Amino acid sequence: MRHSLLVAGVAAVGLLSSTLALAEVTDGSVTILKAPLEAPVVVADQGAAPLTVEPDNQISPTTAQLDDESDAPTAATLAELVRVWDVDSADEMDTETRCLATAVFYEARSESLAGQLAVANVVIERARSGRFPSSLCGVVTQPGQFSFVRAGRLPVAPTSGHQWRTAAAIAEIAQEDSWANPVEGALYFHAARVSPGWNRPRVTRIGGHIFYR
Repeated sequence: MRHSLLVAGVAAVGLLSSTLALAEVTDGSVTILKAPLEAPVVVADQGAAPLTVEPDNQISPTTAQLDDESDAPTAATLAELVRVWDVDSADEMDTETRCLATAVFYEARSESLAGQLAVANVVIERARSGRFPSSLCGVVTQPGQFSFVRAGRLPVAPTSGHQWRTAAAIAEIAQEDSWANPVEGALYFHAARVSPGWNRPRVTRIGGHIFYR
């Protein structure tokens, strides 16, 4: 008895191939006639298997590779990152993270999560720029930069409240690059209520702050 059917090269006939082949079955014997299609494979140590692709609406925005801004994750996902941050780690923060969290707390605790993340990223970008101190604490305590700093010393933030927890979470998220920098390249910002007349390229405004390169 003879039948023609499509079989997967690897699964049906044991071939080391990723093709879909047209086969002819005669009395239990399989004859490959032609291979009209190529199927994507994932190569592992033990052989190959068809690649499974999830529908677009099932891909998590926190793990998907984003091609453009239209695919950007929603603000709710940033809120989720803050929510699941381990509050107990606040007591174990290193000095650099604590300096960054303190800057976020005093400069932006009343801002949105995006606004707080933007302030954190300005501090980080300054430390990386070569134009400011190379440490986060050095950036935050640099004379004449942040008004909440007095004589080069940071005030003690009230670490038991919700706003501190949020600032600490944002500081870690920013350092780990867990969320895209909303003010890429910005090294300066000021409150929107003032007009210092800076002759610098403006990046954007987020909430009560305006950011510049």
